[in-house]
Order: sequence, then structure tokens, then C-alpha cells
Amino acid sequence: MNNLAHIELKSDDADNVPADVASALANLTSSVDARLKAIETKSDARLDKLEAKANRLPASNDNQAEDALETKAFSDFLRTGQIDQKALTVANDAPGYVLAPEETTSEFIRNLVEFSPVRAIADVKSAGSHTVILPKRLSVTNAKWKGEAIASEASEPTFGEMEIAIKELNTHVDISNWLLEDAQNVESEVRLALAEDFGAKEGTAFVNGSAAAEPKGFMTEAGIAQSLNGHATNLSADALISLMYALPGVYRSRGTWAMNGSTLATIRKLKDGNGNYLWQPSYQAGQPETILGRPVVELIDMPDVAANAFPVIFGDFKAGYRIYDRIELAVLNNRYLLATEGMVRFHARRRVGAGVVRTDVFRKLKMATS
Repeated sequence: MNNLAHIELKSDDADNVPADVASALANLTSSVDARLKAIETKSDARLDKLEAKANRLPASNDNQAEDALETKAFSDFLRTGQIDQKALTVANDAPGYVLAPEETTSEFIRNLVEFSPVRAIADVKSAGSHTVILPKRLSVTNAKWKGEAIASEASEPTFGEMEIAIKELNTHVDISNWLLEDAQNVESEVRLALAEDFGAKEGTAFVNGSAAAEPKGFMTEAGIAQSLNGHATNLSADALISLMYALPGVYRSRGTWAMNGSTLATIRKLKDGNGNYLWQPSYQAGQPETILGRPVVELIDMPDVAANAFPVIFGDFKAGYRIYDRIELAVLNNRYLLATEGMVRFHARRRVGAGVVRTDVFRKLKMATS
């Protein structure tokens, strides 16, 4: 390799080269030779390392890295039951966390969050502003029978409008930087917890909402007619039949029963005059269970059977209850607000409005006062 950098001068030209030029050429040749030698030495050393690494036997742990500190701690816990807790926040009341190594599990143990699936049966639309104005027909024309050559009388339908205001649901969560850095999937778990919380809160509002800051629930709508059960604590099969057939046929044929699980369990035991159960299970995949031939949905936020309560509602929810989504659930993280405290704030907000648009398509069952 040194020959590549070797510079020779012909013998008959050597005497004609000035001394300083000859010296410079000699120094250049020496420098190039030294650099090539250093490169060759480094290359040989690197090749030796690669060769040695390739000749190693495979590790007994499927060629994985040696146990990290958390893996060792977790293994010790499995063997001895003793844990080494590490606080992941600096607060005095912060909980201790024991995180399983990633190789073992990435599962989070979650509590069950139940909520009323009103969206599945209501009419859900999008809104483009802070309020929705709905034109509404209040009455029809007034035609009359007339004899021959009798002048007709004028009449006209009346119209009005109703307003559904868009409300906001929000909260924020502060999480330490250490927890975000050291706990696996904690950010996605926080987002999931927020989604479940918001779903449960809006489900409650869709059923029982009455405050000015929340959507209005269908159970608090004063214009919905009611049927009397006749007893304070015992549900009557006859009362359910009367309630269902009190609605016009067009709404009855599209109606859905709504109640909580406790009330549904009571109705499952009721029979009509012929001894047939009012509740009928579904034996076909994808088909809902029915009461008197109409589907039933379980809403956890419906009232229990009790004196003066309204445990059951029946009606055409698609025609009668409207939900307007303005802003979907948005979760934004702010890493600067609490940066000096070592925390990250997650802001969550949702804008939605809802209300009854047709009271005549619903009917509620009212238990006796006493």
C-alpha cells in the first residue's frame, strides 16, 4: 500500500531539483505513508472486533440484553413477595408504583366504566355554531267539509322555533414528568380514562340533565306524557301495555324501551294475561331483546322502581331526541405551564348540545306516590 504514495525521481532529473523542493517532496511522501499506515491499523483492529463478535456463542436468554434493574426487581418480587417501591413524583402523598418490565406485560388493570348508550338510539348530528335553531310546525291547516257552491274558509299552519344550546364539558389532569418518562403507556391510559369519563358524564346528562350548564335530558322534559302504573313499587304488565299503545302507531312501530338493569330484571319476570313473559330473549345474532315486540336498551342512569319515580320510558328516540356535536373530545398537553414544578397538564374538552325535539313520540311510566 505504501508504494501507492511512493514518489520517485529519475536519476538524471535529481540533480536539477532544488534542495527545498526535494525536501518538501520527501516530507509529503513521509506524511502520506504515515496516514495510510494509521488507516490500515484502524481497519485491521475493526475487522478483528467484528470477527470476534461474529464468533461468539448465542446468549441463553434468546440474545436479549441482560436484565435491567426493573427486571431484576420484578423477578425478586415474584420470588419473595418483597417489593422495592420507587416514588415517581416528588409530592409527599404521591403513591408508590411498581411497574412490571416491558418484557413481562404492558397491560393496565382498569376499572369498569358504565354509561348510558343514548347515542346508539338518538339522532346525532353536527353543529357549526354555539346554538342550533330548529324551525318547528306547531299546527296544521283547518279544512272543513262544505256543500256545493259554499265558499271555503281560510286557515294556515302555525310555526315556531326551538333552540338547542351547545354546552362544554372539560377538565384537566396534571402528571409528573417522571411518571410520563418511566411508566409505560401512561399518556394513552390518561386519554382513555378521559374518554370514558366524558362518555359517562354526557350519558348521564342525556338522560337526566337539567342544569343550565349541561344538555337537557329526556327524562326532565316536562312536555312528555305519562302513564300511571297504579302501584308504588310493583310494576304492572297491564300498565306497560297501556303505555305502549298510548303512542300513535307510526311511533309505536319504531319505539324503543329504555330502563336500567334493575328495572329490566323486574320486567323479565312479568307475564301477560295468557302467562307469556313480556320480555323475549333474542335467539338470533344481531337482533335485540324485546318487550312486547319492541327492542329494549339498558340505560344505567334511568331511575329505579320506587314511589313517584319514572323507571321506564318508551318512544321513537330517532325522531324525538337530538344530539348535536360541536367539538369532539380534544386532549391537549401543556408542557410549559407547570414546567418548573416538573409536571405536564393535559387539558380535555368537549362541546355538545342535546334536547327533546318531539315530545309526542315519547311516553313515561309513573309509579304511584304511595
